[in-house]
Amino acid sequence: MAVTHQPGRFPPSEFQTGLCSFTSDCGTCFYGLCCFPCLGCTIASDMDECCLCGMTMAMRSVYRTKYNINGSLCNDFMTYMCCQICGTCQLKRDIDLRKEQGIF
Repeated sequence: MAVTHQPGRFPPSEFQTGLCSFTSDCGTCFYGLCCFPCLGCTIASDMDECCLCGMTMAMRSVYRTKYNINGSLCNDFMTYMCCQICGTCQLKRDIDLRKEQGIF
């Protein structure tokens, strides 16, 4: 018998908010602008990761893989090279939305 559907696997999707969707959660964006390292630690805590590692593209890649969000390592790298605060805020918004939906 072949397994065609893995239990607990999420269907392919996109991030639930855009990279520059500042108005969808102004508080998170303000938090990222005023205290970026603190936002990174909050995300690391949400993901049960070490806060000392900082907010890196690796954390975004791990999250994307876990929730089957479309993208690539190259895309994650470019997001963090060009707009690290926007990418980090997008990740936090997605975590918060998944918590509200009960799928985090």
